[in-house]
Amino acid sequence: MDPREVLEFVAASSGAGEGEGLVHLAELPARRARTRPIPDDLPASLRGRLAHLGIQQLYVHQTDMLEQVRAGRHVVVGTGTASGKTLAYQLPVLETLLHDDKATALYLAPTKALTRDQLRKLRELKLPQVRAAVIDGDTPAPERDAIRRTANWVLTNPDLLHHSLLPGHRYWADFLHRLRYVVVDESHVSRGVFGSHVALTLRRLRRLCERYDSDPRFLLASATIGNPGEHASALTGAAVTEVLRDGSPRGAVDVALWQPPFVDRDQGVRRSTLQVAADLLAALVGARTQTLVFVKSRKGAELVASFAKDALFQGEVVAASGSDSSSGGELIAAYRAGYLPEERRALEVALTEGRVLGLAATEALELGIDVGGLDAVVLAGYPGTAASFWQRLGRAGRAGGPSIGVLVAGDDPLDQYLVGHPDELLGRPAEDAIVDPTNPYLLAPHLRAAAQEAALDDDEARRWFGDTAPALLDEDVEAGRLRLRGGRHYWIGRQRAADEINLRSAGGEPFRIVDAGTGALIGDVDGERAYLQVHPGAIYLHQGKQYEVDELDLRGHLAVVHHAPGIHHATRPRSDTDVRVLDESAASAWGEVEVRLGRVEVTTQVIGYDLFHPGREGPDQVVERVELDLPPSHLQTVAVWYAIPEPLLRGGGVNHARTPGSLHAAEHAAIGLMPLIAMCDRWDIGGLSTAPHPDTDLPTVFVYDGHPGGAGLAERSYARLAEHLGATRDTIARCHCRSGCPSCVQSPKCGNGNDPLDKDGAVAVLDLLLARAPDASRHGAHA
Repeated sequence: MDPREVLEFVAASSGAGEGEGLVHLAELPARRARTRPIPDDLPASLRGRLAHLGIQQLYVHQTDMLEQVRAGRHVVVGTGTASGKTLAYQLPVLETLLHDDKATALYLAPTKALTRDQLRKLRELKLPQVRAAVIDGDTPAPERDAIRRTANWVLTNPDLLHHSLLPGHRYWADFLHRLRYVVVDESHVSRGVFGSHVALTLRRLRRLCERYDSDPRFLLASATIGNPGEHASALTGAAVTEVLRDGSPRGAVDVALWQPPFVDRDQGVRRSTLQVAADLLAALVGARTQTLVFVKSRKGAELVASFAKDALFQGEVVAASGSDSSSGGELIAAYRAGYLPEERRALEVALTEGRVLGLAATEALELGIDVGGLDAVVLAGYPGTAASFWQRLGRAGRAGGPSIGVLVAGDDPLDQYLVGHPDELLGRPAEDAIVDPTNPYLLAPHLRAAAQEAALDDDEARRWFGDTAPALLDEDVEAGRLRLRGGRHYWIGRQRAADEINLRSAGGEPFRIVDAGTGALIGDVDGERAYLQVHPGAIYLHQGKQYEVDELDLRGHLAVVHHAPGIHHATRPRSDTDVRVLDESAASAWGEVEVRLGRVEVTTQVIGYDLFHPGREGPDQVVERVELDLPPSHLQTVAVWYAIPEPLLRGGGVNHARTPGSLHAAEHAAIGLMPLIAMCDRWDIGGLSTAPHPDTDLPTVFVYDGHPGGAGLAERSYARLAEHLGATRDTIARCHCRSGCPSCVQSPKCGNGNDPLDKDGAVAVLDLLLARAPDASRHGAHA
């Protein structure tokens, strides 16, 4: 059976009701390759190696990029998955390294696994003049010294660039002086807070390169996003030319949307997304279809692989197809971060050679690691962005043959909206990637790091880091963190300034998590999330192991835990949140409704936690409520909010008693739909609804960025608020549950235990808002 027949068979035999199971199947047509001859003026040794690898022609985007780089431009290539972006940026770098033995190149990737994979690809070219090597946190010090002296192409990640290479730039002086290219692979991953940190790190790199008399070209490779050139320019601080014409071929792709069936329709409880994905994996593997399942968590990857092995071994799901279900255990595996590098590589080889037919993986396999051609990809939940959706589906059909991709909807408002709107999912443009290197909470520590790397004056700070940089330097001088001498700012701390910064976080000093039994450091958590994730009594998961928090040392920034494998409950924090408006930066009137954008201070206090048993086929069972006494945390960020007069609410059928639950439900659903308009995760967003709010004197809903200083998400919501709220309203109204469920208005992160919530009231609130939105008819408002 081919993959499409397997899906249709599983759908027909599942007993799913209307609107369940296979709800949409679309065929995306094949696309022919557009190629050009390999340029004759490439070095002969490089042309010979390409011919040896079977490359007789280049795709048009590969030659386009080569031409732009030869013209001296910074370039981003933003074509589809498996389109040959690697060769597109390799060609100009290899051409230079082969012509100029003194030239060097730097490659940056967001993960260690990707740098190792790129090193393997470079070595496959067998060009002796190219001396490529990886430096990361696993590289011993003696090897680093040798690499600095001998390598002309160094592959690493932004974290090592920030923590090691830039602070130790004097050791890298010769390499930086000869640096001709900086490659930023999978650049779309550098967005939000992480992307803003990367942008500031790259500005520090460019500044030091200038001091060493070099001016490298930046070559970026991005998945399909809405603003590749704008994003690349924001990352690098330089004008970047786009190469977007994709010349690669693509086989026909069947895209299936799968809605898990209801277990309890009134309560809105559906069958587990992981279990449905596992059944599909077992069925496809049983039909000898090589399949990759993407799961959002490490634990989820292990569970999907385990469930699928059981189903295949027991002959479930696939028995009626006549497929051989023996030896299911050897055909299916899990792949995730936390495995040893050799374990991951062994799985990649086994998948490439066909010895593994089914793999349940986290996003570790999304970012370009070459595992050969696959027949099918299953997504256990929407990955949050159109870029990731197409990136993951593109892992199938790499050989140009037909393939199938399946999205199994999760219990999430965004999943439910997209599965209910197939044209919106399959035809919508990719989201914009957002970075904000002017965020003072991120910029200030990077300025201190830059000052330690080389004393920094106001003109240089303004040139490299923007107009707000001198004022931030003055603040650090007044605070005694920097010293001003002869118009230049000097770092005076005893520790390295770069150590203050975690590129993956904006949450201040992290809390270390230590095993009380062994004293081992098992991880850390952002300071802004510590009270929520590692409060006393919290159950904390790390690499599949379960720990219970014994103590949270606030002064020492330490969480002490013990291994607790026998515990069968989970914990969920309860918190109180208050929002204070600091200033307004934008305002508009939707009739009588006030819509605003501005800076706010969010005060959150964890007041306790619920101890509960997770429900497998129903709601969670809370067995105990525990009180806590923790200090409040404060966050200054950016919010979008709307304030509605009470007479308007009453006229829409929402009386005083229903107002809190109606606003609360609308707030939850809007947070869940935020990724529809910006590349983010719902965990990057916070919210508050209150009736009335002291700063507006009206019933008000706030939605705010969950990071200090903001990450550009609230601004994006304000600019597209009618679209955002329209999708929110449709998702709630279409949900089949009676009074609200995780698919519409319940939130897994609610500090009030999802109480109160009024599903119908939320629809009424959103209807009256959309009826008053500017150009309401264009946004599909419901009067």
